Amino acid sequence: MNAHEKSSQPVALVTGAGTGIGYEICRLLASRGIYVMLNDLDPPITDKAVAKINREFPDYCKGFAGDASDTGFITRLVNETVSEFGSLDIAIANAGITVFGEFLTYREADFNKVLQLNLVGGFFLAQAASKQMIAQKSGGSLLFMSSVTGHQAHKNLAAYGMSKAALEMLAKTLVLELSPHRININAIAPGATITERTAQEEGYEETWSRITPMGKPAHPVDIAEAVAFLVSPQARHITGQSLVIDGGWTATSPSPYE
Repeated sequence: MNAHEKSSQPVALVTGAGTGIGYEICRLLASRGIYVMLNDLDPPITDKAVAKINREFPDYCKGFAGDASDTGFITRLVNETVSEFGSLDIAIANAGITVFGEFLTYREADFNKVLQLNLVGGFFLAQAASKQMIAQKSGGSLLFMSSVTGHQAHKNLAAYGMSKAALEMLAKTLVLELSPHRININAIAPGATITERTAQEEGYEETWSRITPMGKPAHPVDIAEAVAFLVSPQARHITGQSLVIDGGWTATSPSPYE
């Protein structure tokens, strides 16, 4: 597609999407005829992910590397998406960071790092995307990536869990201001998921298979399928909601440390 040419198909923007859940979201959306702007902090990872998707679905994915916690970059990211594809219809705040640490010794620098990406990044991506969608007068969909740690206490994740619970409250609150513009907004809270990162943790899959009622942790496609539904036209009457995808773990909540 030529720059500035208006797409007749939906256009999505996904942050933190070079690997794992974010990558699978981009791949699945592209497979369903949605143009995707893929963002990751790391330029080589961004380029590799875009090339991989385009081998399957040619010209459906473009990349724009940068820091999704930087509000100035977020503005550029939205503008670049519109410049490349002609519109923005779906924005998914998937980028996030986890910094483990005991509450009594948790450092302010780590606290600020978690909130800057998880909360500030998500808030201002939604704001910038909403302004574009309102200007287009065609509605749209926003989605925050939350976590089961926003629902159930998890050892050494006080700041992270707080940030994820806050995103779910933000999704509810924005219903008041965005519904008149036909923009729906929801959150998804994944549980344990096998990704490139978690697969390297010793005993991760075994532990979470043992304590998850469905007998196994999720895979990225399990999360991506739910995302694809919530940002689809079929889900436009669903807004302000949070969907937990955890194989039943939050129903019983056994600790992985026991």
